[in-house]
Amino acid sequence: MNNPLRRRLTVSIIGLYLCLFGTSVYAGLNEDLHDGHHVLLMRHADAPGIGDPAGYKIDQCATQRNLGERGRKQAELIGAWLTKQGIDKAQVFSSPWCRCVDTAKLLKKGAVTIEASLGSFFDDMSLEKTQTQALQTFIKNSLAKKFQPPFILVTHHVNIQAFTGKVVNVGDMVLVKVNQAGQYVGHTHFPSPMP
Repeated sequence: MNNPLRRRLTVSIIGLYLCLFGTSVYAGLNEDLHDGHHVLLMRHADAPGIGDPAGYKIDQCATQRNLGERGRKQAELIGAWLTKQGIDKAQVFSSPWCRCVDTAKLLKKGAVTIEASLGSFFDDMSLEKTQTQALQTFIKNSLAKKFQPPFILVTHHVNIQAFTGKVVNVGDMVLVKVNQAGQYVGHTHFPSPMP
C-alpha cells in the first residue's frame, strides 16, 4: 500500500474511532462520581492576572484577583456541560478565595461549602505538603459518607498539580480516582468547554 493511501486510511480510521468512541470517556463521568472512589477537582474560571494583590484579605473580595466577565461566562458554560453529563446536583466545595467561590456558585449545582483544604498555597509553597495531606483527609472523610451526590471541589492550579501531578488551565476539570485513604490513584483530564 502506498504512503498517501495508507495515510488517508489511517486518518479515516482515527476519525471513525473518535466518532464512535470519542465521547465514551464523558459518558461515564456521572457514574464515576457516584462510585465512592472519584471526585472532580476543578480549577476556578478565568480571573485575569497572576496571584493576588499585595495585602489582599480572604474575607474581602475587593482586595483579591476575581473572575472577569469571561470567567463568569466560562463558569456558567462548565455548569451547563456538567448538566449534559447527567450531573444536575452535587456537593460543591470551594476554596475560600472569592474567584473559586464565585465559580462554584455559577455552576448552579447546589449550595457551596467553603473548605479550607482547597485554599491556595501559591503565596507560601512550603505549605504544599501539609495542604495536600489535608485535602487527602477531607476527600477520605467525604467519600466515606454513603449515598452522597457527586463531589465537585473548586480550587487552584497549585492544589490540583500537588495532588495529581497535572498542570491545568483555568476552568479545567480533573476526575480523580482515589483509594480508601483518599490518596491519588489516577485521573482523567477534562478541558474547559470554553478554552
